[in-house]
Amino acid sequence: MEPWHRDLIIALQERVAIIGDENSRQDLVRHTARLQDISEKIERLESQLPATCDPQLRHFLQRRSYGKALDFLENLASPGTP
Repeated sequence: MEPWHRDLIIALQERVAIIGDENSRQDLVRHTARLQDISEKIERLESQLPATCDPQLRHFLQRRSYGKALDFLENLASPGTP
């Protein structure tokens, strides 16, 4: 796995965790700020993708289909996946 794979997986997983954080939603301003911060991080990571990046992954990220992007990357990282 490339280092950028790992960084992107971690950021996408963090986004899922923020969205699912019931306690965070109690403070809407802070919750929204956390989501904005992680979204900006994902966008920065997307802008640094190598030219050899799979076009499907790039498509998911450009369309903000972050759940699909995370599934795609996790499948790449799974043992036994070519």
